[in-house]
Amino acid sequence: MYRDETKVIHIGDRVIGGGNPILIQSMTNVPTENVNECVAQILRLEKAGCEIIRCTVPNKEAAAAIREIKKQIHIPLVADIHFDHKMALLAIENGADKIRINPGNIGGKEKLTEVVKAAKDKGIPIRVGVNSGSLEKDILAGYGGVTAEGLVESALDKVHMIEECDYDNIVISIKSSNVMMCVDAHKLIAGKTPYPLHVGITEAGTVTGGNIKSGIGLGLILGAGIGDTIRVSLTGDPVEEIRSAKLILKTLGLRDEGIEVVSCPTCGRTRIDLIDLATQVEKMVEDIPLNIKVAVMGCAVNGPGEAKEADIGIAGGVKEGLLIKKGEIIRKVPEDCLLSALREELLNWGK
Repeated sequence: MYRDETKVIHIGDRVIGGGNPILIQSMTNVPTENVNECVAQILRLEKAGCEIIRCTVPNKEAAAAIREIKKQIHIPLVADIHFDHKMALLAIENGADKIRINPGNIGGKEKLTEVVKAAKDKGIPIRVGVNSGSLEKDILAGYGGVTAEGLVESALDKVHMIEECDYDNIVISIKSSNVMMCVDAHKLIAGKTPYPLHVGITEAGTVTGGNIKSGIGLGLILGAGIGDTIRVSLTGDPVEEIRSAKLILKTLGLRDEGIEVVSCPTCGRTRIDLIDLATQVEKMVEDIPLNIKVAVMGCAVNGPGEAKEADIGIAGGVKEGLLIKKGEIIRKVPEDCLLSALREELLNWGK
């Protein structure tokens, strides 16, 4: 179903599905049992805008750490479980707000039933996670390899396994590193299930390559009205995942909060370190709660005109720059004061 029609699911104090805002997720990349390190990373992610966090639970120490971590963070925590149903039970016991499992590799029907009962008793959702690397041999043989149809069949089979345990508090995740296959799979499954979808391109790559793949894949899926929560998977600092996810949602018109920064690509007329300046502006505006567009332009010749569509902007000159509002120059500023002058204007916006 399209996101406006999907089942409403509560994850801690957050809600997805049924047309609720698309929530941004990430995953810690430090050992969960290292509580202080894990908490520090989650708090950084929270500050960046992360709304749901997932932590791996490969052992008893990690499962026990969930209880301590939750005391110090402010967003729901999802326990990521592979193969060992006992880790799922311990994670639930220690307060996980959701668990992520593949029902096909949790140890058989009896063990799956035990996990589902524990989740049901606590009222927490189960995310059914299937990706192109986890498809069963019979599905691979039936479709001649990994296909969108095979991903959907595998996911729905796992969903039915949980439904047979008399539980429907479910979120579905089907991921592939093949962008167009992932897009096709989401379009197929959206017509076959009422459950909300967690969307992402798995193993997308580095910050550069992964952002391009995720931008294309998530853009096509979300733009089709599909998807209730997202993760941009990047090989790098997970804070970059949050920045990218926010920009994808804003670009698609699915979020309106936050400052949008636009900047010119530079040319031979540029007489200011525009690349560094634009990067500094992007970081500087992250903590300013305005819904406006800021332009960073490279020259005083075309800058004011090019910045007309922005609410405010700066344009570089020779050792100086211009501060611009709606295409009108309001004052000249020395180059080393441009950033602070822009921040001052933003902090006093509307006053």
